[in-house]
Amino acid sequence: MNLLNLRQDFPVLQKNPGLIYLDSAATSLKPRCVIEAMDAYYNEFTANTGRGSHRLSRAATEKFEKAREEAAGFVGAKESELIFTKNVTESVNLAAVSLERMGHFKGGDEVVVGFFEHHANLIPWQQLCERTGGKLKVVKLNPDFTLDMEDLRRKVTKKTKMVSMAHVANTVASIQPVKEIAGIAHDSGALCFIDGAQAVPHLEVDVKRIGADFYGFSSHKMLGPTGIGALYAKEELLGKMPPYNYGGGIIKSVSFERTEFSGGRAKFEAGTQPIAEALGLAEACRYLKKLGPGNVHDHEKKLTARALDAMGSIEGLGMYCPNDPDRQAGVILFDVKGIDPLDFGVALDESRNIAVRTGFMCAEPVVRSINPKGLVRASFYLYNTMDEIRILGEQAMAIRRSFG
Repeated sequence: MNLLNLRQDFPVLQKNPGLIYLDSAATSLKPRCVIEAMDAYYNEFTANTGRGSHRLSRAATEKFEKAREEAAGFVGAKESELIFTKNVTESVNLAAVSLERMGHFKGGDEVVVGFFEHHANLIPWQQLCERTGGKLKVVKLNPDFTLDMEDLRRKVTKKTKMVSMAHVANTVASIQPVKEIAGIAHDSGALCFIDGAQAVPHLEVDVKRIGADFYGFSSHKMLGPTGIGALYAKEELLGKMPPYNYGGGIIKSVSFERTEFSGGRAKFEAGTQPIAEALGLAEACRYLKKLGPGNVHDHEKKLTARALDAMGSIEGLGMYCPNDPDRQAGVILFDVKGIDPLDFGVALDESRNIAVRTGFMCAEPVVRSINPKGLVRASFYLYNTMDEIRILGEQAMAIRRSFG
């Protein structure tokens, strides 16, 4: 990848000279082509999809379904298997609520999650267990912050109805063996949901090879707009599951006595969809495909190796990750002894315009277990440079010294 040319594609970097953006795990920057794809919808063919016979509606519908095809293909799925949602949070809630309505869960059933889960992949299952009288089981981490696979095997039993795991942890950065996890779930008769929010932007993902029943990802983590995500689900499950939301666009017929719903994925997209956002997501997929997911991952591995080396040499700085660029994503979770994480983040921003995340990262259980005050997270993406990592290390050292 030609980084100098690539960075020209991102208006935020051009509008904010000197910005070192290390918060891509929260949301990524957007290339110009994504913004232009959304503008084209509003400037050239604004209309609703699937609801009109006029030419603008036909054009919007065609481009919207092409966008679905592009997003599905990016993760190795068919368009009939991909539901547009708001984000992974809604994708998890959709699966949990729809399966519950289908009668998949009953009292005494188990749901298994990892200790590192984002709230989006924890709270929906926690609340489902409270409603149904089920049991939430949490898999431990190894000392190097990878998932304890032996503990997973112990905790998945014949009572387990769902194993739901992050493909990549948004905090401790570990990359999970998701194909193996799906196999463990299926061997016990359970379903498997994989949260791919932090994986799809950075790794080459093929949902068929993984074999999970559900796989969710969010547009805004992968160069696309906010407000849209996607849920892959196996077609045989989509055929059985009832709708999550109710309204227009998901029905075959309606009377005051009864409603007959559409089949397959169509019954899960009630109301007007995020049309412009879908076009932006499709353009983000094309952009990443052109760069090559393997090239993106290789670049991030080099950034991660450099960051682990630079941060690891700072006295009093603790890192909470596998400390291995081959087993983790481009995320460094850390704190510095004697310095409040929020203060450290503000100091990075004010001193060198370095944008990082501080606090609990929407994964309070794992972060609080390390530091009750929260932590600092630096996360990297394709537009970051080795020089930016060098500056992060130098500035982290300078701040530690200035705080005494």
